Amino acid sequence: MFEPASSPRVFALPPGADFPARLVEGLIARMADQPPEAMARVDLYLNTARMQRRVRSLFDDHGARFLPRLRLVTDLGRDPLAGLPPAAPPLRRRLELAELVRGLVTRLPDFAPGTPVFGLADSLARLLEEMEGEGITPAALENPALVENHAAHWERSLAFLRIIGRYFVSDSAETSIGPEARQRRIITTLAQRWREIPPQHPVIVAGSTGSRGTTALFMAAVARLPQGAIVLPGLDFDMPTAAWTCLEGGAAPAEDHPQYRFLKLAHDLDLAPWDIPPWAEHAAPDPARNRLLSLALRPAPVTDQWMAEGAHLGDLPSATEALTLIEAPSPRTEALALALRLREAAEQGTRAALITPDRTLARRVTAALARWGISPDDSAGEPLNQTAPGRFLRHVAGLFGRKLSAEALLVLLKHPLTATGSGDRGNHLRFTRDLELKIRRSGPPYPAGLDIVAWARAKGEPLRIAWAEWLADAIRGLDDPAELPLADRVAAHLALAETLAGGPGGDVTASGLWRDEAGRAARLALDGLAREADGAGLYSAQHYGELIAGILSSEMARKPEGTHPRIAIWGTLEARVQGAELVLLAGLNEGIWPSLPAPDPWLSRQMRLKAGLLLPERRVGLSAHDFQQAAAAPLVVLSRATRDDEAETIPSRWLARLTNLLAGLPGNGGPEALAAMTGRGQALVRLAEALETPQQATPAPRPAPQPPVDVRPSELPVTAIRTLIRDPYAIYAQRILRLRKLDPLRAEPDARKRGEVLHDIVEAFIRGRPEGETPVAARARLMEVARRLLCDTIPWPSAQRLWLARVDRIADRFVGAEEKRAGRGTPAVLEEKHRLPIPELGFTLTAKPDRIDLLQDGRVHLYDYKSGTPPTPAQQKHFDKQLQLEALMAERGAFAELGPREVEGATYVSLGGRSEDRPADVGTEALAATWDGLVRLIRAYQRRDRGYAARRAVFESRFEGDYDHLARFGEWEMGDPPDPQEVG
Repeated sequence: MFEPASSPRVFALPPGADFPARLVEGLIARMADQPPEAMARVDLYLNTARMQRRVRSLFDDHGARFLPRLRLVTDLGRDPLAGLPPAAPPLRRRLELAELVRGLVTRLPDFAPGTPVFGLADSLARLLEEMEGEGITPAALENPALVENHAAHWERSLAFLRIIGRYFVSDSAETSIGPEARQRRIITTLAQRWREIPPQHPVIVAGSTGSRGTTALFMAAVARLPQGAIVLPGLDFDMPTAAWTCLEGGAAPAEDHPQYRFLKLAHDLDLAPWDIPPWAEHAAPDPARNRLLSLALRPAPVTDQWMAEGAHLGDLPSATEALTLIEAPSPRTEALALALRLREAAEQGTRAALITPDRTLARRVTAALARWGISPDDSAGEPLNQTAPGRFLRHVAGLFGRKLSAEALLVLLKHPLTATGSGDRGNHLRFTRDLELKIRRSGPPYPAGLDIVAWARAKGEPLRIAWAEWLADAIRGLDDPAELPLADRVAAHLALAETLAGGPGGDVTASGLWRDEAGRAARLALDGLAREADGAGLYSAQHYGELIAGILSSEMARKPEGTHPRIAIWGTLEARVQGAELVLLAGLNEGIWPSLPAPDPWLSRQMRLKAGLLLPERRVGLSAHDFQQAAAAPLVVLSRATRDDEAETIPSRWLARLTNLLAGLPGNGGPEALAAMTGRGQALVRLAEALETPQQATPAPRPAPQPPVDVRPSELPVTAIRTLIRDPYAIYAQRILRLRKLDPLRAEPDARKRGEVLHDIVEAFIRGRPEGETPVAARARLMEVARRLLCDTIPWPSAQRLWLARVDRIADRFVGAEEKRAGRGTPAVLEEKHRLPIPELGFTLTAKPDRIDLLQDGRVHLYDYKSGTPPTPAQQKHFDKQLQLEALMAERGAFAELGPREVEGATYVSLGGRSEDRPADVGTEALAATWDGLVRLIRAYQRRDRGYAARRAVFESRFEGDYDHLARFGEWEMGDPPDPQEVG
C-alpha cells in the first residue's frame, strides 16, 4: 500500500474536510491496484464509535467490497494480555478514593473547606487517570521543585496526593490497574513486539490529534511500521514555518493554539509539521477561508503578520460568503435564530449540525425546534439526572435519613413514574390530590404512615384504605439516621424505588421505571454501584444522596428513535471527525467556548509544568482546533449572545480575532465582508424576534363580570363588605365561582398565622379570667396562656420566641386596659357566629365578633382585635365598616344572647407593639349612614348590569389580591375603565 520510507509515515487532512469521507476515498484509491482481499488485511484504528459507524456506512456507499478491520484505539485497553490483570472499574476507584479522602478530611478539616468529599475524590481520580495516561509516576510529585512559595499548602495537598501512590503498581503485580494504565502497558508491549516482528499488512490510525499521551505513544508506534501510517484531522497547511516555530518559544509552550498538538507529535516523530503531506488533494471546501482562519488564529504577536500577510488573502467578501455571524441580544433569541436556520436546512434537505459546548443552549434550540416537530439527533444525549428515571431515583434517595416532609412526599407521589405498575394510576392521582388538599388544610407538615391511614379510614373507601396502607408501609422507617454499608443503602434505595413505581399491588416490571433507554441506563448505573459497593465503607443517608446525584449527573441517556435524519447536535469532539454541509457554531463567548479551566485543588499551573502533566491550556488548544475545523465547513453560522441573564458578554477570543482581522483589512474588502456576515445574521435575528412578537397586541381589559342575579351571593359576612367595596372581583371569584386560594403546602409563620394565634391567646385569656385577679397575676396568666398556645399550635421555635416576646411587650398595656374593661362590664359574646336577615333586601349579614361586652347599664361595647395597625377614621368612614356593621346587628337583635341592645361604643384593640387602641364611630348618624350605604351597595349588586370590577378601590397599588392572576392584573393599568361583560 505504501512505498518504503526511512521516516515515520504521517498524513493529514485540512480543516473543514469531511474527514471520514475523504479518509475512505483515499484508502480506496491507494488500494485500487491491490487485489480485493487486500483491503481485508488493513487494520484501521479510529478514535470514536460514531466515526467507526460512519466509516462503515461510507464503505457501504462504495458498493460491495471487502472492509478493513475497523477498530477503536480505546479498545486496545480491553485486549486480554498474558500476565496483565483486568482494568479496575472507574466507579470502584472512585468509591475507594472517597473513603480515603473522607479519613484525611477528618484529620485536615481546613483543606478545601466546603468541598464535598466526592468532589475531592473525583478530582483525585482524574489526576490519577491523567498521570497513568501520561506515564507520570508519584515520584514526580515528591520533587522539591514543585513546592514554589506554597510550602504549607503543598504539604497538605501532598498528604492527599500520596493516596494515589498505591495505585501505581509494577508490571508483575497481580492487583487490578486503571484503564489508562492498562492501555498504556498494552501499547508499550505491542510497540515492543512490533519492533521485534513488525506486521507487514497496513496499519492506520485516523482521526486522533494525539493529545493524550497514551494515544500519542500508539500513533508513534504505528507511524514507524513498514506499512503503518497516521492520518491527522485538521492540519493547517497554510501556516508558514516561522509560525510553527514560534509555538515552542517562550517560557511555556503555546498549548492553547489549535495546531500545537500536531507540532508536538511531529517533533516526537522527528518530523517537521510543514513537511506532512495531505492524505487527499483538494479536500478543503474553501481554501480561501482556510487561509483567512489560519492567519486569524496565528500565535501571538500577530499584528505585524496580519499587516504583512493580510494583503495576500485576496478578495475577502468571496472568502466569507458562506459565513454568517449572529450577534443576538439574548440567549433566547440566539437559540431561536439557530433553530430557524436549522428548520430551513431541514426543509431544503441539507445535512446540518449544531456544535456547541453549551448544553443549556443546545436544550433551548431543541425546545425551539420542537414547535415544528423537529427532533435533532443529539450526540451527547440527555444527562441521566434530568430524565424521568433519574429524577425519580434522586427524589427517592432524598427520602432517607430525614423526617418525611409533605413537599417531599407529594413530589414523589405526583412523579409520572409513581404507581405506573399498578394499572390504576387514575385512582393513585385522585388519592394523591385528596391527600394534598387535606395536608394543605390541616396538616400535618410531616405526615407519617399512621396519619395517612387514619385519613383514609375516615373516608371509608376500601381502595383508598388499601392505597394508604401501601404508602404507609413504603415510607416506614425512612428517618433512621444510622450509617449503613453502601450495599445495604443501594438495596434499600432500589427496593423503595421499585415499590413506589410498582404501586399498590403492582409490578415494577410493568412500570415505566426501567423502561426505555433512560430507564435501562439508570438500572445499569445502580447495578454497577451495587456491584462495586464492597469497596466502600459506611454511608449516611446524606452522603449516599450526594453519591447518587454525582453518579446520575455523570451518566448520559441517548434519545429514543425518531430523531431527524439530517439535523444533529454535536459536541466539539464530533467537529473533528464528522461532516456536514451546514455547521452552526453556537455560544461563541469567553467562558463558554473556550470554557473556563476547572479549578485544580492539588497543583498550580507551574507545578503541572514541572511535573510533566498537562497544562490547562491543552483544553483551550483542543477547543481552538475544534473551532478551526468546524469554521472551515462548506456553510457556517457563527453565533453568540451579546448579553446573558446577568451582564454583557465577551466574544470568544477566536471570533474576536476573526472579526478584528476582517475589520483591519479594508484593502481586501474586509469591513464589507464583516458587514455582510453580520447582515445575514441580523436577518435571522429579525426573523426570531418577529416570531416572538404577536401580530396584533390585544391588551387585556379590566374585568367586571356580570353574572346572573340568582347566582349572586345572598349572604356575606361583615368582613366581606370591605372586599365588596374595594375589590368586587374577589367576591365574584370566591363566592360565585367558588374558587378558594389553596393553603400553602408548607405553612409559614406569616402575618395571618400570627393574627390567628394572637386572637386565640386573647380569647383563652378572657374566658379563663377568675374573679378578683390582680394585674400581676393577670400578666403572669397571659404569658402562660401565650406560652402554652404557641407551643401547641406554632411548630417553628424561632416564631414561638419572637411572638412570645411580642406578647410580653404589650402585656402591661393590655392587662391594664383589660382591668378597666372588666370594671365596666362582662364579655357576653366571644368568637361566635350570628346572622341578621334583611328581608327588604333578600340578604343576610353575618358576623363573628371577637368580643362584645355587656355593660352595667345594659348597653354593649364591641371590640375587634387587630394584630396589625387599626384602621384610621377615614378608612372606617369609606371602607372598613366591620365594627359599624356589627353595631347595627347588635341594635337589631342579631345576637341572641343579648337581644336588641343600644351600642355604647366600639373599639379596635391593638395587639401590636407600636399601635394604640382606636375607637370606631358608632354614633346615630354614623350608623344611619352605614345602613344606607349597605342598602345601596347590596341593591347595586342585585342588578344584572352591575359588574364585579377588579381592584375597584384598593388601599395601595402594591396590594396583592388572591385573584389578581385570574383578573390578569398587570396586563391592564389601574387607570383603565372596567369592561363589564355578561357571564353565565
